[in-house]
Amino acid sequence: MTRLKALNPAEATGKTKELFNAVEGKLGSVPNMMRTMGNAPAVLEGYLNLSGALSHGILGAKTGELIALTVAQNNACDYCLAAHSFIGEKLVKIDGESIHAARLGNAEDNKTNAVLQFAKTLVNKGGLVNDQDVSAAKNAGLSEAEIAETVAHVALNILTNYFNNTANTEIDFPQATAL
Repeated sequence: MTRLKALNPAEATGKTKELFNAVEGKLGSVPNMMRTMGNAPAVLEGYLNLSGALSHGILGAKTGELIALTVAQNNACDYCLAAHSFIGEKLVKIDGESIHAARLGNAEDNKTNAVLQFAKTLVNKGGLVNDQDVSAAKNAGLSEAEIAETVAHVALNILTNYFNNTANTEIDFPQATAL
């Protein structure tokens, strides 16, 4: 059972209604996570703004989805695993094998693998990475901009993982297979 209520977009008012309209215009519907975030419009707006900014970053949509899968697996967020497995496969066209590997923090491509390994290290160390962790990312070919964006993607996904785990958000995507 959910712990926080998902708002009905038809009944929303004010800033929440404005944000829901923008989401619905872009996605065609308002997913339960965003409907639940709508209880605190500042949270929904912050999520949308950071997500939007990162969508124009150098890592790209595919790598962003792979990071989301790595982080969600590490944080045991069933909602985010379902959402990003679906988005990854259907919208970003990531194959099932790559989705599975990303959940483990791995990728076939060396550079993407370095991003996912660094993301996993960030999560496992609670952000308290050391000189060796950053040097390993750089030695694997990541630029400082790519490292910075990886940190931002991890932070965004920790927000959604923690939010959904707290709210026990009802999953409105096909369930992701347990690992």
